[in-house]
Amino acid sequence: MANDADNVRVGLGGSIYIAPKGTTAPTDLDTAWPAGWVDLGYLSDDGVEMSYSTETEDINAWQSLSPVRKVLTGVDMTLGFTAIELKTSTVTLYFPSSSMTEVTTGVNKLAIPAAPTPDERAIGLEWVDGDIKNRLIIARGEVTNRDSITLARSGAVALPMTVSAYADTAPEIAVWLSNDPAWAPES
Repeated sequence: MANDADNVRVGLGGSIYIAPKGTTAPTDLDTAWPAGWVDLGYLSDDGVEMSYSTETEDINAWQSLSPVRKVLTGVDMTLGFTAIELKTSTVTLYFPSSSMTEVTTGVNKLAIPAAPTPDERAIGLEWVDGDIKNRLIIARGEVTNRDSITLARSGAVALPMTVSAYADTAPEIAVWLSNDPAWAPES
């Protein structure tokens, strides 16, 4: 197999979308995100970190010093990003079960509960590299890690968070769509 620099990709820009769990997601790359999907807006210049890992357990035998088999025991997929637009969709994602209400004209209140409930959402990630477009759709996910919010003179107030993907009724944990010609099935 030859090296081909035309197959090297970068994430030049993109968006994270959230929607209520069960919201219909796009099934192609050209259709706009349907009603219910909200773009979280600007993310830090670190972009989005996608992680996928598997866990296995060794099956050992008395007659062998090395495992005779490995059994898949877990799959984990996460998206890590830092939202830098402070708006209702980002702060209520960061603070689960929170709600935004207008107290008086021009004054809003974010109510952050002492005992939040699970906050599963549908999550979409879209990114481009020239004419190459990608969409990753997680039908069920939840923010499971939140890093500290820093208030400083030298940078934007940021909401760093990690979304964990959960298995859905379909056999997939996520679906990745791409128009990348390098993805053509090999014969």
